[in-house]
Amino acid sequence: MRFLARAHQMPVRLIVGAFVLNSGLSKLKGDEGTADYVHGTAKTAYPFLESQDKSEFTRNLGATEVALGTALVTPLVPTLLAGGALTAFAGGLIGLYLRLPGMREGLRPTQQGIPLAKDSWLIGIGATLVLEELSRAREGRRGRR
Repeated sequence: MRFLARAHQMPVRLIVGAFVLNSGLSKLKGDEGTADYVHGTAKTAYPFLESQDKSEFTRNLGATEVALGTALVTPLVPTLLAGGALTAFAGGLIGLYLRLPGMREGLRPTQQGIPLAKDSWLIGIGATLVLEELSRAREGRRGRR
């Protein structure tokens, strides 16, 4: 695994990382209303979250976003790791889009669903980072034969 991000990967890592980091910091600074909204949305899509305390859930989600955003903007974090984490996190966000009522008509987003549908870009970005690293590793192994 390569331990330093490639220069051409850093623009997307910085932009996405800053966005995710900001989202996490906003949740960590959020009030009771923020916790109500975040937890309410999450438990509608993922009913098993209902038993979690809304403030604790929102803090944990915010901390996760801060960690992910920091990993993305830090060039020393391997791209395979950062891209994999982004893909997994974005998968949960897409789950919101697919499970929340009124967010889509078929797969096409409704007006309310557009903010969640945009998270599909995060899956695309994360998967691209992972696939690039895996293909480069594979090419490297072929070259050594």
